[in-house]
Amino acid sequence: MNNNYDVILQLRGLLAWKETIDEEIFYHPEHLEIDFNSRPGKEYKPGKDELYIGMENNLQADQIKSEIKIALDHHFEKTGKTPAKIIIENIAVVTVKKKQPGKAKSLFNKVAIVTGAAGAIGYGICRRLLEEGCLVAVTDLIQEKLDQFVSEFKEEFPGQFIAVTMDVTDQASVTHAYDQVKSQWGGIDIVIINAGIALVSSLIDMKLEDFRRLERVNIDGTLTTLKETANSFITQGIGGDIVLVSTKNVFSPSANFGAYSATKAGSHQLARIASLELAQYGVRVNMVAPDGVFSGGSHKSGLWQEVGPDRMKARGLDEKGLEEYYKNRNLLKTKVTARHVANAVMFFLTRQAPTMGVTIPVDGGLPDATPR
Repeated sequence: MNNNYDVILQLRGLLAWKETIDEEIFYHPEHLEIDFNSRPGKEYKPGKDELYIGMENNLQADQIKSEIKIALDHHFEKTGKTPAKIIIENIAVVTVKKKQPGKAKSLFNKVAIVTGAAGAIGYGICRRLLEEGCLVAVTDLIQEKLDQFVSEFKEEFPGQFIAVTMDVTDQASVTHAYDQVKSQWGGIDIVIINAGIALVSSLIDMKLEDFRRLERVNIDGTLTTLKETANSFITQGIGGDIVLVSTKNVFSPSANFGAYSATKAGSHQLARIASLELAQYGVRVNMVAPDGVFSGGSHKSGLWQEVGPDRMKARGLDEKGLEEYYKNRNLLKTKVTARHVANAVMFFLTRQAPTMGVTIPVDGGLPDATPR
């Protein structure tokens, strides 16, 4: 096993209860409270509704999973219920929090990580997940923006989210961030890959170092996130969902937007390949492809703050005029919002259909950008 977090992942997977609907299996995880500071040894005497699991040294992953399953099955046979507290020898004390949703919420007790969350689309997705009872790790590289999220969400969704600094271009940073989430809630069910940056430049004028800067975030960042997510999902053993926030530019690229279009196409293709490789583990990978989203609530799009001035200058428009331009160029003549993108993401996360490797356009209808 890589570390103690993997043991907790396996425990969380074994504790999840499942239901079968139309031959599809849906897993419902328990809400866990993890205490890695308390690591009782063999001298521990479990109390009522507690389960102590001894753990020998140097066990392989499948052996550890088998030991945990045997102990849980034996406890259930004796008591007819799941233990309220599980003590794993020299690793952690895990409390099973039997909370009931105040109303039907589709993602209750699910744990989600959203990368590049501190922008317009990230805000919209995080809010939608929280509304549906999800436990959300809001991650970004910019601490100041994360602090704004904490300030806005803390009263409305207390105890339901954490803010985690994460650099998607750094594998060690990604691993550390995922470990923080596992330490908080015991596992992960949903990952939204949203981190991305843009550049306005013609190919002729483009500097190679600028292109590589986008590559590191948009392509390398997608790969590091996919790798970390896949390892966690496979260890946990109850599937999961990955949704990539792609772009209409993958299907309909724009002049002077080549670096963004090309690197997001690379990111999109990695997600499609992940759908082929991870299906065997019950992990679904899908994509949403929005057109320009300028803001979400009070949060401006970082991407549009970077590229907007050039787009406005090229078309002789101010910010409001640019938004109207994007609104009027689609078939529905509608503004694309962060909540629209979040609703498309929710279609996948609530498993409304057995989709895999699918892209939903969120653009008001742009024939040139229709996936084909």
